[in-house]
Amino acid sequence: MQDQTAVLPATAGSNTQTVKIVYIDNLKVMLTVLVVLHHAFITYGAPGGWYYAEKTTSVAASIPMTLFVATNQSFFMGFFFFISAYFTESSYHKKGAARFTIDRLKRLGIPLIFYSFILSPVLCFLVYRFALGHDITYIQFLGGFHPWIDFGVLWFVAALLLFSLLYVGIMLLFKSKLSASGKMPSTLTVVLFALTLALGSYLVRSVFPVGWVLKPVGFQLGHFVQYIALFTLGIVASRGKWLNIVSYKMGKGFAVMVAVMILVVFPVIYYIKEVTNSPVETFSGDGHWQSLMYACWEQFTGIFIIVALLGIARQRWNSQSMFMKNMSRATFAVYIFHPLVLISLSMLFRPLDADPAIKLLFVAPLAVIGSFVLGSLLVKIPGVKAII
Repeated sequence: MQDQTAVLPATAGSNTQTVKIVYIDNLKVMLTVLVVLHHAFITYGAPGGWYYAEKTTSVAASIPMTLFVATNQSFFMGFFFFISAYFTESSYHKKGAARFTIDRLKRLGIPLIFYSFILSPVLCFLVYRFALGHDITYIQFLGGFHPWIDFGVLWFVAALLLFSLLYVGIMLLFKSKLSASGKMPSTLTVVLFALTLALGSYLVRSVFPVGWVLKPVGFQLGHFVQYIALFTLGIVASRGKWLNIVSYKMGKGFAVMVAVMILVVFPVIYYIKEVTNSPVETFSGDGHWQSLMYACWEQFTGIFIIVALLGIARQRWNSQSMFMKNMSRATFAVYIFHPLVLISLSMLFRPLDADPAIKLLFVAPLAVIGSFVLGSLLVKIPGVKAII
């Protein structure tokens, strides 16, 4: 079994520690499914950028779709950074600085090059040819193709590589051997942490609103306060072995708080938006008070979800079938190749005379299934499985 710590949580069975926290592999599968669904929802109605969009005009459909992607955005990529950092710590000490760095450059750098120079042009051509109706060959398309450095969804991999290299530099410079408390943070500490992220995100978004992208790497700096903080927290959590001790009681308590944030607070925010006739853009940044309100909802919701999932999954989902083990092994391949599956399905369903929300009901599950089937096949290829 390949070591998955370069990008996502270590696969169960790779060492003693991961056997005790196999629920992380299961959560990794869930998060990867959410990534595929997230982009499917953006395709057919939710706000956000994607290669191809066919937005529904149904308010009854667009509101729950918006809530879905907003809830996802509040936690799922930050959660990936947290989990990746948790296993970065043990991997670094096991391999040493040189071997760790070479491993990261291989496991993260090669997919970045592949996506930018091979997969990205294919994805753009599919939309250009079948959605925009330009009847040209792929070779002709490449003749006018220019954004060769385009990491697309692999912006996460680029950021993780950057964070990992910075981590190595800090470890070498300061010879960090700090230990962390083997005690989980209190509920109050978690709430204050979320509040700090909310205020930090608001300040950053005053300059870099949500949707502003740093080219060509694809970083949305408006979200990076959370990403940097959770990667750092993952290192601290690894030193304190928090994933071994997070309690079911704590998870249930935060699950209740998540329900309040989603079912009570979000509708209130939407009501305020309608009453004040506030454009969506005011929630993205530029110093608007609506942006502060949304940043608070987003960070509280996201951090509460992460704690809830850790506590509940450790108690209820800490076993793994062979099916889930294979799903977990394929997650990085799914993350890389799901745009190919999703865009192909979107092009296939494009001629269908139906509301985009109806198309979503077919495309979303097919994209999840198709991505995992493709990913499972790819990781069986000798040269590929050595990297992903």
